[in-house]
Amino acid sequence: MKKLNSNLQALYTDLQQIVAPGSLLCNEPLAAHTTFKIGGPADIFVTPQTMSQLSQVMAAIHQADVPLTVLGSGSNVLVLDGGIRGVVLSLSDMRETMAAIDGVMTVSAGYMLKDASEFAYAAGLTGMEFAIGIPGTLGGAVFMNAGAYGGEMCQVVSKVRAVDMSGHVSEYTADELAFAYRHSRFHESHEIIGEVDIRLKEGDKDEILALMEDLTERRQSKQPLEYASAGSTFKRPPGYFAGTLIEQTGLKGLAVGDAEVSQKHAGFVINKGQASAKDVLNLIHSVQARVAEAHGVNLETEVRIIGEDAQN
Repeated sequence: MKKLNSNLQALYTDLQQIVAPGSLLCNEPLAAHTTFKIGGPADIFVTPQTMSQLSQVMAAIHQADVPLTVLGSGSNVLVLDGGIRGVVLSLSDMRETMAAIDGVMTVSAGYMLKDASEFAYAAGLTGMEFAIGIPGTLGGAVFMNAGAYGGEMCQVVSKVRAVDMSGHVSEYTADELAFAYRHSRFHESHEIIGEVDIRLKEGDKDEILALMEDLTERRQSKQPLEYASAGSTFKRPPGYFAGTLIEQTGLKGLAVGDAEVSQKHAGFVINKGQASAKDVLNLIHSVQARVAEAHGVNLETEVRIIGEDAQN
């Protein structure tokens, strides 16, 4: 096991005073914390549970001046085989608040989108049905402006409370969030989303449930949910569908090691067991090159690629 340098060791000691036992790990393999089941170790892996802890953790990291990487549930991300230096902060345990008052849901960033969608249904609120099958946390979904089946987070988010690098908490209204396709202000500001207000409308519970069940069935029938993946690998190019272009190029089933273009949905690269990040990257680059050659379209990755290559 790699020993932490003195700066990281001092930070580790400080973080022990902030978060609960079990919420702070050293040299933690990130394959256990990503939906791709791929990724080398994080020097320090910390999972705050409350806004107060998140603020204190951010202040300590800022004071120590070490690199910081943020994960939600580990979906929509490929961690390279060498892992991540510095601190990986996971929001997966940020589940302090989930409540609904007068059509507004207030939800901590660590709740899964599925949880938020089901809570909205239980409260008789419509507008979150689209999110029922999207993998990932609410915080990650707001960060990426996630969407599916005609819905996007920008349509329902009314306020966000976020923590900056020094630990200060700010609140932003919807028009301050700079939402665009798979983008929000947090890509540039590097603040950490802690809590989200979602404005919904009252609806008929039977109709809400019927739509959720329909979207779930559609997702299960079309997507390779039986395999580890990061979700949709590529962004939708203007005027096209990435999966359709890949299928038309004859790339379904193309594989590098255990990384494969799904036979079920060509827009997904899956891990059939022991794929490395290097396998996935080589496959992605091959798909991009062959689609560009066949169709003149450059596919951009929707999956975030983070970390460093393994040292030989």
